[in-house]
Amino acid sequence: MIVFRFPDPEHDLEAVKLLQEIVRPRWGIDFVRAADSGEWSLHFPRPNADRMEYQIEIVHPGGHAETIQDPFNPKRSSGPFGHRSVIEFPGYRSPAWLDEDVPRGDVHEFQLKSRSVRGRVDGLLWTSAGSDDTSALPLLIVHDGPEYAKLSELTRLLDVLIAHGKVPAMRAALLQPHDRNEIYSASAAYSRALAHEILPRLYEVVATPHGRRWRIGMGASLGALAMLHTHRRYPAAFGALFLQSGSFFRQRFDKQESHFPRFRRIARFMGQVLSTDPWPHPVPVAMTCGTVEENLANNRVTRDSLVAQGYEVSFTENRDAHNWVGWRDAFDPPLVELLTKAWG
Repeated sequence: MIVFRFPDPEHDLEAVKLLQEIVRPRWGIDFVRAADSGEWSLHFPRPNADRMEYQIEIVHPGGHAETIQDPFNPKRSSGPFGHRSVIEFPGYRSPAWLDEDVPRGDVHEFQLKSRSVRGRVDGLLWTSAGSDDTSALPLLIVHDGPEYAKLSELTRLLDVLIAHGKVPAMRAALLQPHDRNEIYSASAAYSRALAHEILPRLYEVVATPHGRRWRIGMGASLGALAMLHTHRRYPAAFGALFLQSGSFFRQRFDKQESHFPRFRRIARFMGQVLSTDPWPHPVPVAMTCGTVEENLANNRVTRDSLVAQGYEVSFTENRDAHNWVGWRDAFDPPLVELLTKAWG
């Protein structure tokens, strides 16, 4: 059991609430105030995880609410929407590769225009340390790539793998399209743009060996869904997929997501994937999903369907939730094994 406490000796606050993404309600589990001391407290069952990210909401007189980190817990994690407090339960260990000091690869910004999505795709191009700019190198294509690099230390892992000779010299295209909720949600326009505009234009910028085995697609959440969607529409695009916590929504499992504007489009696509007979163009797939994620059920079903269709699938349930550190902690061994098997 976790006991959260928040002092309020002057009885200044109207309410204190826990904000987290493990159980529902995610936003607003109420603390209880002690009548004598004014201290607010909450008893929260320990989740089936080794980490827990959270915030606290305090409600001032008049109803003004303020979201803060726990002032009595110094551990923090970063995310696209700010910092969160973190509990690391006994037994949790961060990846050892984070502590390795190795040569870092080169990173350059790029912009690619796309008619299909009526806009542009920004990104970063990472090239392993010491590589010749003119050499044809394998390419990892990563949705939400800049955030993967910043919040999950993806390029640091790649630097370590290169330094230890586990994979050959390589590049990573870290894509950051605009309006991700629209284009990552099983969008036909985006999958066409990725396969027929973005990838060919990347080949004009950097040399890549011929053949799909030298291209691996990677993404998390909606980014994982978009990689699977592109693969199913354009099988020649990728030789393998690394999919983390994919938003593979189905009405049966994900009614809580039905308010998402493109829920029905995603559910239709996933219905097609799950009902397909053996697929003629399977590729190796590595999947990860957190033990306390709502996406766990749809990820398990997707795994089972892909295996039945002839895919070689590895599936890892990492003891965390839907967040960048959880995805980072699940890189090794699943991503490492996928890269070394494909290119080692």
